[in-house]
Amino acid sequence: MLIFSCQKKKKSAKFKVVTTTNMISDLLHQIGGDSIEVVGLMGAGVDPHLYKASEGDVTKLTTADAIFYSGLHLEGKMVDVFEKMNKSGYKTFALSDGLPEKNKISSANFAGNHDPHIWFSVENWRLAAKYVTKQLSTLQPQNKNFFEENLRTYDLELKSLKEDLNEIASKLPKEKRILVTAHDAFSYFGKEFNFKVVGLQGISTTAEAGTKDILDLANFIVENDVPAIFVESSVPEQTILALKSAVESKDKNVALGGTLYSDSLGNSGTPEGTYLGMYIYNMSTIVNALNVTE
Repeated sequence: MLIFSCQKKKKSAKFKVVTTTNMISDLLHQIGGDSIEVVGLMGAGVDPHLYKASEGDVTKLTTADAIFYSGLHLEGKMVDVFEKMNKSGYKTFALSDGLPEKNKISSANFAGNHDPHIWFSVENWRLAAKYVTKQLSTLQPQNKNFFEENLRTYDLELKSLKEDLNEIASKLPKEKRILVTAHDAFSYFGKEFNFKVVGLQGISTTAEAGTKDILDLANFIVENDVPAIFVESSVPEQTILALKSAVESKDKNVALGGTLYSDSLGNSGTPEGTYLGMYIYNMSTIVNALNVTE
């Protein structure tokens, strides 16, 4: 049993923020800049749905000045940890709290009844950036102007990103906009860019795909003449490979269109290691793989 108290170890010189996913780490870097120290729990390729806090993580959490997580049960195994920390007086913030209900996609098949993959809506990410700015400004009022200036800069970058993504998507005819991935992480993407999205697993990777799921989706691919399906960086590829085999057993060729970043960004220090670079990469990979001419 994890027990939390309000007594913390000696703090570092900088305001220490602990984040769960590397999408959130990137966002905190954008807004907080060099005024804060960002410590991320999950790196590239880590599945937050299945992640369990280690003893080292607990130390990081209990010595943090603030904790930012995604919410809506994305970090399924850590929900109890954050709830206990809230009750013990720690400053924990769920980015999903910064979104109005109308911006959240409902899901009757997932705990919490909302799809937690909120970052695949650029508009949601703009709101998340505002929420982070508000919370940091409250925690560090002396840096409020600095945070707000960083927000203005980043918001312009997000607006530009949305324009670039729309331009890339416009190269793919609407009838070809069918995205088949390892799990159902792209509903916000589909809604924002007019794609039909089908995931082999459910919204959470804790729900495993069975033989019937694979066969049903294989039939869907054949019936809709889908040219490519996609692996995800944070989900083992076995089920997608099984799906590919099932499609090919029906005398239909389907390509592996590439690996998409779903529940994490790419490696730190690469373009895909940022939210902006990840999204451009994902959209380009999807459009290039699906834009097949006969």
